[in-house]
Amino acid sequence: MSYTQLMSYTKRYKSSPLPARRCSTSLSMRARRSATVVVLFLVASSAHADPLLTYSLRIGQHSIRAEIANTPETRRKGLMFRNRLAASSGMIFIFPEEQRISMWMKNTLIPLSVAFIDSSGRIVNIEQMQPMSEQTHSSTRPAKFALEMNQGWFRARGIASGNTVTGLERLPPPR
Repeated sequence: MSYTQLMSYTKRYKSSPLPARRCSTSLSMRARRSATVVVLFLVASSAHADPLLTYSLRIGQHSIRAEIANTPETRRKGLMFRNRLAASSGMIFIFPEEQRISMWMKNTLIPLSVAFIDSSGRIVNIEQMQPMSEQTHSSTRPAKFALEMNQGWFRARGIASGNTVTGLERLPPPR
């Protein structure tokens, strides 16, 4: 449902009389109408959401549900404008070739940690990134992947440089 359709429906709904009913709840008719409009708005706005594919990764015994950023557009957008990231969820950036990778946090609202990972799955280094910062954070040597997680996720699990990420072989190729 588009925004225009929603507004049209809302105008008709507000202007048409509702049949009289007995209701056992204590909500007034106005409150029920308002709740209906809110629900319709949420349904309409969620129809435009563009969920990314997710894949399962592991580091030791720790499972990760990672969204894929494997195109120039998805790598450019990353986790921008998100208000939260679920626990043990992240985003894996897949680059066309192993290279020095740099990341920044422009328009990213949540603090993140990024692990730079080489083509064999070994973590090269992990950096802490602050929201809305344009400071760059780079891999210390060539990497093929960058895995962003909630800030402190790696540290809290004792994950550091040299640990191996498994499941990378199932990821789609970069485009």
